[in-house]
Formats: sequence, structure tokens, C-alpha cells
Amino acid sequence: MKTIFNLGLITIAMHLPALLFAQKHGYIDGRPAATLRMDCKDTGIVLRYGDGPDSCDTFGAREALVNKEGDTYYLFYDGAGKKGWIACLAESKDLTNWTKKGLLLTLGDSTKNDSKSASSPWVIKEKDTWHMFYVGTPNTTPPPYRIPAFPYLTMKARSKSLAGHWEKQYDVVPLPPKPNSYYTVTSSPGFVVKHQDQYLQFFSGATQEGKMVHRTLGIARTKDLNSSWQIDEKPIFPLTEQIENSSVFFDSKTKTWFLFTNHIGINDKKEEYTDAIWVYWTKDINRWNAADKAIVLDAKNSTWAHGAIGMPTVIQVGNKLAMLYDAAEGESTWHMRRSIGLAWMELPLRVPK
Repeated sequence: MKTIFNLGLITIAMHLPALLFAQKHGYIDGRPAATLRMDCKDTGIVLRYGDGPDSCDTFGAREALVNKEGDTYYLFYDGAGKKGWIACLAESKDLTNWTKKGLLLTLGDSTKNDSKSASSPWVIKEKDTWHMFYVGTPNTTPPPYRIPAFPYLTMKARSKSLAGHWEKQYDVVPLPPKPNSYYTVTSSPGFVVKHQDQYLQFFSGATQEGKMVHRTLGIARTKDLNSSWQIDEKPIFPLTEQIENSSVFFDSKTKTWFLFTNHIGINDKKEEYTDAIWVYWTKDINRWNAADKAIVLDAKNSTWAHGAIGMPTVIQVGNKLAMLYDAAEGESTWHMRRSIGLAWMELPLRVPK
């Protein structure tokens, strides 16, 4: 799911003391807080917004998604450009030095659900084909920033290579929204894993009551990547958790699943923003407990971001787990002018006590 929200709920500034108070004493509206912490070492910005080809990331770089093919890392990220928020591509050999390649996707025509944004692509490989699930929406705020607005929909594409060319499959509707469910205004893609005889997708679901948006994660299942998925009736966490986006890692040494996600906090002005990266853990990929969670990265341990910290993506590198994420430099919690940072965790991951 996109780390983008209804503009009426967003703040431009939030200070560190208020964030730390919320984590110690709870949020002002009673939403659950995480009190445990997982060890994580932040190394700072590795991809700055602003200089992408064809002005693809003029106003910001968000929603980092990392994959590897051969000896090359492929980073998909949402470039906030002059045409809107569109997935861009960067390549690297070491996760630190990136070469920007420009737009990965294009906007659809005015009749398509991705006419205003085509972003946040999650991929999985089946045989010789990469399958992509990305966010599309026909609605945005006015220029120049064109921030995507509800509904956030999951759309499909495929390619023989991570670098593309990506062929859109408009006839496939992977995760259609459902009235009176936990995914009425958002049913946007997330991490996909092959488990036993089926694929599981940890997708973002959201529903809205008045001005209040409730966000969580659900599991969708399929055996056919070119079809609609069967969505579990209940989400894996309560809507009160206020989380979105997912990057899942299986630690083979401890036989534990870890789900990294960004949390939505709220300040004393009742303005929401992405305030931290959380992690949940379980031994059973189909059963998760909202109490088993911890803070991975926030304003307290980031070296450069003390306001908005957004969506994480993780990948194993030797005996470490790398985590790329988007954030705003300084204390800003705005949607725009974000860059991509890199942090590291030692393996095996230690479940906080």
C-alpha cells in the first residue's frame, strides 16, 4: 500500500520529543504503540531525490522496493515527478551506490485505473517470468505534487527481466476492493511469497469512517498469478494497528517469519504521518499476534530523519539483513522531498524480550 494518505490528516512538522512521548505513554487517540525495540544500525541516505532522468523524481523518492537478479540489485522506487508518482528504477552492486535509470512504468490513458499514478511495484518470479503487482489510482491532488488519492488499487504487469519492458495486464484484477470490509478504499499490493502450494500476498487494506482512516494488513492467496486472489475474510492485525506496506523475511536459522511495515502515528494536532518502521514475528506464517512487535527504526535511532520515516524493504546480504526505506531529512513529515536510506541488522534476528 502507498504511504500516502488523505491530505486532511497529514502534518508538515512533528518533533522528536512528541514522538518519544507517544511511544512511552501512548498515542493521543489510543492507537496501539510498540514498546520493544529491535537492534538496527542506520547508515544514512543512499539515494537522494531530485536528479533522476527526465525529471522522474524531481519532488521526491519514496516506496523503496529491492530485488536482486544475478549480481545486480534492482531498486524500484516511487518518483514524484512532473507527470505524477510513477515507479522508477535504480541499479547497484552494493546497495550503497545507485545508478538511476528513469521511469520503470508509465501512466495509463484516461480510461484506466492507473491514469494518475503507477507505483509501488512488488514482484515475484515464476519460471522465466517476473510478475508485478503495483498501485494504480485515477485520483491525485492538483499539480505540481499530484499526491495519489483513494482508491489505491492493485494492478498487474509482467516481464522477462526486472529491468523491463513491463507489459501491463489490464484484464487482471488481483485484489478488488470490497464494500463493508477492511479494504474498502485501499486494497494495494504487498510482499508476495510462495508457501507450500500457493502464493501469499501481504497486502494493505484500509477503510474510512468520516475523516478517520483505519489501516491494516491482510493475506490474499492464489495458485494462479494471472487471476484474482482469494482474500482472507479477517486481516492479520486489527485495524487499530494503523500499519501499511509489508516486507517479509524468513530467518532460516530460527525458523521465524518477520514482517516489516511502516506505522502511522498521530501528533497532538491530530495530524497523521509515517512515524516509524515496525516489525512483527511469528513461527506460523498464517497466524500473527499484534502483541509480538517492536520498533526497528524511528526518529530515535535514525541518523538523518527525525520526522517522517516510511515504507521498508529488506533483503539478506551475507550474515546481515539490509533494509532500505524512505524518509524526510530533518523533522519534516511531508509527503514530498523524501530520499531513500539504508540500515542494517545482524542475522539471525533476535526477537526482543
